[in-house]
Amino acid sequence: MPGAPTTQLETFANPQTERDYTIRMQIPEFTCLCPRTGQPDFATLELEYVPDRLCVELKSLKLYIWSFRERGAFHEAVTNEIAAHLHEAVRPRFLRLTARFNVRGGICTSVVAERRQSGWQPPPPVSLP
Repeated sequence: MPGAPTTQLETFANPQTERDYTIRMQIPEFTCLCPRTGQPDFATLELEYVPDRLCVELKSLKLYIWSFRERGAFHEAVTNEIAAHLHEAVRPRFLRLTARFNVRGGICTSVVAERRQSGWQPPPPVSLP
């Protein structure tokens, strides 16, 4: 097997520390278990971050996300846990994690967790004609 689930996130040096830029990732196969029923919950995770000194390494992110597959967790808790772990590992200027959970009991749930460095402000938006 090429890998196994892990709770470790690996990083690498940001190649452009002098400027703000956004990294966006879509993770469409997130799975955890409902802590009440044990049934699987499926979600698409959308990660956006503005790196500072470090970036998250993709294979380690995949293996980290895999580690939730057999864990019971409420949507709100797991989204904030992942955002906190990513923030701790990468220390980005800004991070937003959106978890869009599939329908369960007729309800779609989206949870958004954000973290930002103290004092960091995004550049003003650019409007093109």
